[in-house]
Amino acid sequence: MSKSPNEPTLEEACVQKGMRMTDQRRIIAQVIEAASDHPDVEELYRRASAVDDRISLSTVYRTVNLFEEAGLVTKHDFKDGRARFELIPDEHHDHLIDIRSGTVIEFRNEEIEAIQEVIAKRLGYRLVDHRLELYAVPIDGGDKGKK
Repeated sequence: MSKSPNEPTLEEACVQKGMRMTDQRRIIAQVIEAASDHPDVEELYRRASAVDDRISLSTVYRTVNLFEEAGLVTKHDFKDGRARFELIPDEHHDHLIDIRSGTVIEFRNEEIEAIQEVIAKRLGYRLVDHRLELYAVPIDGGDKGKK
């Protein structure tokens, strides 16, 4: 789910939060922003070091942690043992994870959103946030998400 054109880039958002932007942080921010596949730190490192081979894995770890602490990226644990990252989305969405291929599919379903509100209300609560992750295998037994 992409950002709208008038939203600041990740790099601009970092600057707005008073973060010092080194060349390496800029590259890592651009790599995160360009990603559509919820990469883990090792994959972010591969992509960033392809642009600048002076970027170390520890720099990527520190940078994504900094971005997460600043509320600019969110970390997901899709039960594959790897922390994966994405920009904080403009609009809430949920995830379906193909457990065979590891493909992550973003979706939004208004019926699910409404049901969650109803459940919270019935239990005496007002829903303020949630995260829904569905783990699945393709119905046909193939690897739909494999590229």
